[in-house]
Amino acid sequence: MDSNAHFKYTPSVWLVPSLFLLVMWMVYFSEEFFNISFANLGVYPRTIGGAKGIVLSPFLHGDSQHLANNSVPFFILTAALIYFYRTISLKVLVYGILLSGLITWVIGRNAYHIGASGLVYVLVSFIFFKGLMTKYYRLIALSLTVVVIYGGMIWYVFPDVDKTISWEGHLGGLITGYIFAVRFKTPDYQKELQFEWQLPNYNPEDDKFMQRFDGNGNFVNLPEPEPEPEILSSDYNVFYEFKPNKEEDQNLKN
Repeated sequence: MDSNAHFKYTPSVWLVPSLFLLVMWMVYFSEEFFNISFANLGVYPRTIGGAKGIVLSPFLHGDSQHLANNSVPFFILTAALIYFYRTISLKVLVYGILLSGLITWVIGRNAYHIGASGLVYVLVSFIFFKGLMTKYYRLIALSLTVVVIYGGMIWYVFPDVDKTISWEGHLGGLITGYIFAVRFKTPDYQKELQFEWQLPNYNPEDDKFMQRFDGNGNFVNLPEPEPEPEILSSDYNVFYEFKPNKEEDQNLKN
């Protein structure tokens, strides 16, 4: 598939992450306005009641700083996901929330785990690993860009780096993104072949241009073509005599 036919801008590139962020900020302002907390709706590991946080936790944040820190990378990474991986972007987002939340529910400490950072780690991990797996220069460049900007996030998947954050949620997101990069198939991003020498069955020995070079790479003239065999013509002359049939002969006499 030609990459130019696949990488197309649509309003969903900015609309989808904007809608997610709108919900997150509305939830936060609702807590502030009504002076309540939805933290108890987050993931509480290994409890039935805490399982609802698998779906709800990405939309819950402890304070405005927490929400702001997640909003910027979430918007950028989601926009990149939709632009470069449009056909599977929805699966990465929806299943990413579910699987990363489930991993957090299984391995997490006995505390409420909230925030969209787990989903951010899903996006970072998926975009990085999938770009390398495609071996396509644009997506590899995107992977390297993600590493340069967000590579420092890797430290927050380890315990005791910061006891106030959910390293379990970050680790769950990292694992989820890698699994999706392996499992989710993407189109062939290679450009259509335009030249004969790009074809897999190309034989340089049959190429007239390559025949101009010897084994050492020196330019040489092509050998003179063999003369075509001479076609001998006949020296015989052919004469035709017209003989009418009987009926035509009678008509001629009359």
